Parts: sequence; structure tokens; C-alpha cells
Amino acid sequence: MTTSRERILAAIHHQPTGKVPIDMGATPSSGISAIAYSNLLKHLGRTDLPVLVYDVVQQLAQPDLSILDQFGIDVLDIGRTFNDQPSDWIPTTLANGAPAFYPKWFKPELQADGSYVTYDDDGKRILSRMPVGATFFDQTYFPYVDGYPDSYDDLDAEMGRIMWARDAHSPWDHAGEDDFWIQLRERTLKLRQSTDKALLVVCGCNLFEWGTFLRRMDNFLMDLMCDPENVEKLLDQLLVRHLKTLEKVCNAVGDIVDIIRFGDDLGMSSGPFMDADTYRELFKPRHKILCDYVKTHSKMHTYIHSCGSISLLMPDMIEAGIEIFNPVQTNAYLMQPDYLKKEFGAKCCFWGGGIETVGTLNVGSPEQIRKQVLERLEIFSPGGGFVFNTVHNILPDVPPENIVAMFDAVKEFNAKR
Repeated sequence: MTTSRERILAAIHHQPTGKVPIDMGATPSSGISAIAYSNLLKHLGRTDLPVLVYDVVQQLAQPDLSILDQFGIDVLDIGRTFNDQPSDWIPTTLANGAPAFYPKWFKPELQADGSYVTYDDDGKRILSRMPVGATFFDQTYFPYVDGYPDSYDDLDAEMGRIMWARDAHSPWDHAGEDDFWIQLRERTLKLRQSTDKALLVVCGCNLFEWGTFLRRMDNFLMDLMCDPENVEKLLDQLLVRHLKTLEKVCNAVGDIVDIIRFGDDLGMSSGPFMDADTYRELFKPRHKILCDYVKTHSKMHTYIHSCGSISLLMPDMIEAGIEIFNPVQTNAYLMQPDYLKKEFGAKCCFWGGGIETVGTLNVGSPEQIRKQVLERLEIFSPGGGFVFNTVHNILPDVPPENIVAMFDAVKEFNAKR
């Protein structure tokens, strides 16, 4: 393969890729903590580069293109085409005291106890909080915690109060602008013309997760078993809204972007949040509708981020139209690399699982990191169907030397192909 985009597409199509393609930072589940990125820049002698916290909820950095090129990254998030001027950012300080920048619209309020909170427009509700010593924000407001509403007339307003929507990363922090969809197309076309990397758009379309955002996790999990009628009513309301968004995304960039990323955390470490029958009844038909829409109205490939153990659901998710799985949480139940490759390697693309973010990348020696990366590449890469990435985001405690060792190991593997 001669270009990054060709390598990514070949991997998705299970074709020979030559070098294994690599991601860091193309999604908010395959990226890098702003603290880890700040430390990496110091290690590389690149303190001339700003630390831009583009995902304020998870406190993730937007890596500079020169850093992505240095590590051979093959894919870009089109959201990075927004907030492209210094005036779009304001200075802040990370939890470890390092300087960084927030998007100018994000202004959490410091509390007397040292925590940071965000408020609703009326200043009466706390919507999210980052406790002292924490490195990301937690949701604190759950609009339907006491029960499902009689009417969903207020659903859009309530969804807009949830931190994942209210404090969304780019490009969605601009979605309220009158010319947003025109901007999205123009900026994406400009990016397409300037790079040979694959392009990805993050589009959410969460179903299960929106239930947990609105009802709170404990309530929604019980609802799946005890109140499926109300669950279906909510999911149908969400589906209507997601399809409207997909229509606009497909019209704007469906002919330019290579991959569309959905999100729906369906797994715990010990297994899925639900049995396969529940997934088939409540979520599979709606995932299929979303995937079918994308495939009918665009050239984009379907990618889902789902943490945890989901192998018991994967046959149905693949049937629903999911082509790419991330983050491939290989330390969870029935998610071992060799098992996943044997069972599903010819049916989907694994985007992640290249190294354990917790237990290896953060505390291992460079040699231990090299060993695990090379082992994972040997398992996942044959026959294509693999994009190298960590298991979820690179966390704040990962030493920069270990990040370099990880990418050096991928480079070593690719040099032999």
C-alpha cells in the first residue's frame, strides 16, 4: 500500500496492507490524555506545541499533525478542522499543573473544595464535576432518574444538558451554528485535498448509552428486564433523532469521509451488560437501521466503540452491519486476542487491542511493551482486519518513554513486512 488511506481501507476489507495501519487520536476512544500528551511533548523536545484539550469531558489532547506524522499515524478525525485558530482557545491548567488550552466556550467553575463543575444555563443545576485529583469530568445530572416522562417533547432539551452533548468535542461544538453543515463539508474537502490519511467522523448515535445518560446506569439496566416497553419507546425517540443527524452527515461528508464512528458501551469486564436475546430484541434492529442508512447513503464504513466484554454479542452486531470494533478490551472475559481473531477475524476489523493500556503501557518496561506489541501484531495482523491502537485512550500515568517504545515496536514489525 502506498498511502495511509489505502492501508486503512485495505485493513477494513481484509486485504494485504503491507504495513499495519496505526491510529492515535482519530476518535475520543483511541486518543491520548492531555497530561500524557503534555509529558510526551516534553520528552520529544516539542514544548513549542500547545496542548489543546479538544475533548474536555475526558480531557483528551488533539495531537499535532507533526506528532502524528512522527509516529506514522494513518487516520484523522475531521473534527480537527474546526477550532483551528489561536483565538478559538483559552489557557487552562491541567490536573498535574501543566499548561494547556480549552476551547473558548468551555469555562468550568472552580469550587471552594478545589473541584470544577459545569452549570446549566440558568446556573441552578450542576451538570458535571471533576473532583480534586481527578483527570476527567463525571456526569451529575440525569433528567429521567425518577421515571420516564409522559411526553418526549422535552427530550432534545434534556439531551442538550447531558455533558456528552453539551460539552461535545469538535466538530459538534459548532453544530449549533447556522452554516455548520456547509462548514463541515468545506473543511473536510480541504482536509481531504491536503492529506493522504484516511478520514473519520465521530457521530455517536448511542442507544444503550443514552438510556444510561438519561435514566442513570442502575435504573436503565433494571429497565431492560423490568420495563422493556418504556425502553423501546425511548430508543425509538433516539432513533428518530439519530437518523436525522445521519442524513445530514451523509449529505455533508458521506462521499469524502472513509469511516463513521458510532458509540455504545455494551460490555463490562465480566461480560455484556445484557444477554444476547435482550440485545437482539432491543438494540440489534436499531443498530441495523443505522448501519443500513449509512451504507445506502454514503461510502463510509461503520465503526463502533464499545468497551468491555462484547464477544457474545459480536455475531449479532456484525449481522446488524458493524464492520469495525474498538477498543478491543482484551483483558475482559472472552476477549483474548487469539480467540477474537479466530472467531471473528474474517468478519470484522479490530481497531485496538494492540497493547494493554492498564497493566502494561502504564507500568511496564520498554522491553515488556515491545514484547506485547509484537505479540499482538503477530496475532491480529494476518489477513488484514486490524488497525493498531491501544486498548482505549492513553491514560495520564503513561510515561512518554513507553509511548515511544510502543510506536517503535510497531515500526519494527512493519519494517519486516
